[in-house]
Amino acid sequence: MNPTPPLTAGTLTAAALDAAAAVARLLPSTTPLTATPAEPGARPAPDEIAVVASFVGSASADLVIIAEEAVREALLAAADAGSPLALADALRPALEAACAELGAGVLDAATTATAGEAVASDAHLFALTHDGVTRAWFALRVRAEPVPAREAGIPTQRAGLHVLYDVEMTLTAELGRTRLPVRQVLELTPGAVLELDRTAGSPADVMVNGRLIARGEVVVVDEEYGIRITQIVAGSDGIA
Repeated sequence: MNPTPPLTAGTLTAAALDAAAAVARLLPSTTPLTATPAEPGARPAPDEIAVVASFVGSASADLVIIAEEAVREALLAAADAGSPLALADALRPALEAACAELGAGVLDAATTATAGEAVASDAHLFALTHDGVTRAWFALRVRAEPVPAREAGIPTQRAGLHVLYDVEMTLTAELGRTRLPVRQVLELTPGAVLELDRTAGSPADVMVNGRLIARGEVVVVDEEYGIRITQIVAGSDGIA
């Protein structure tokens, strides 16, 4: 994992496209989606529901996902299973994946608004399509492009992030992953065994906002689980 440099005019378009592609991958849609820059004049209907969140870090940006129709089946399946899921919660993993493409920082809580209110005229707008049909939208607006450190008289990117040092971030430990179709997820019962994608004894991943920062072994501390860090992943110091 390589540290992400601050966004500039030269890298913003590429970063926005990478963020849109990450959203397309993580949306809980029943059909695979592809992110492409919106055609001139193409925009979501102004009364569609948009999920909006702000990102603060090496860049400050507003992220917008309009995907209620695309994830409707997933929301209905969750409700039928007795675990209703709010639209903002369903889209949170996609928002976090988009932020991971923007560099180190913090994503705030998501809110809802209408697309007409949420999608700024100067935002990078992407259509999320399946077989040429637009199923959802993603918009990214960087609120202020950072001035290069030398021109601003700032020593480094790290110094500019000192204002975030007291912000709490959630760390998660991941033993492994697996993929299941929604049908099998809904059929899970107590006692079911899921096979993960790593062998017994492999280190656990330590994640921040979906970004891998370290690996370690599971330990017990005062009758509670803990992680003993055994490896810092290269480039993770960009989060500090």
